Amino acid sequence: MTSLSPGSADALLFDLGRVVLDIDFSKAIACWAGHAGCKPEAIAARYMRDEAYRLHEVGKISDEAYFESLRASLGIGISDAQFLEGWNAIFAGEMPDIAELLPRAAKQMPLYAFSNTNQPHVDHFSKEYADLLGHFREVYLSSSIGLRKPDAEAFDHVVAAIGVPAQRIVFFDDLAENVEGARACGLTAVHVTSPRDVGDALKALGI
Repeated sequence: MTSLSPGSADALLFDLGRVVLDIDFSKAIACWAGHAGCKPEAIAARYMRDEAYRLHEVGKISDEAYFESLRASLGIGISDAQFLEGWNAIFAGEMPDIAELLPRAAKQMPLYAFSNTNQPHVDHFSKEYADLLGHFREVYLSSSIGLRKPDAEAFDHVVAAIGVPAQRIVFFDDLAENVEGARACGLTAVHVTSPRDVGDALKALGI
């Protein structure tokens, strides 16, 4: 566990998926399978976070181009609107306790978010979870900044934008590779593997 103590941070930086917002990708698979008239398992076996997925997350290809790549890789002939419906169905609500933790933390120091995401998801969660996301001073999005975790360039960009030394920023993420990437760039990082991890870290920081 990262060593955290009261006074050891000047800013908190949160990943969104599975840290602030609950994500259930099986909902996308089920939706697409329903439209395509096939079994969800057939789509799940073929779905990969491939190069097109990465390009979509940094805003280099359009939604239409990404859905076209999915049509080919998944072997299903559904429309862009049907792909979008499934794509946005993955948001399964707020993570437990986060709605109490964020406002409490925001009273003591600035909160920021940094998410690998894409424009349709941004359009969806910005409206759907506006109140919760309102606790963040700034939300850094891979699709807007053209950089994605765990690349050093991405973390350096966000640290510079926040304007606080990297070691004074505590970063929360559910993916080990992003936690390692953040630590390599000097941030203090907490690997979120259960909803309790955020609350425990804030407690250690005296929040």
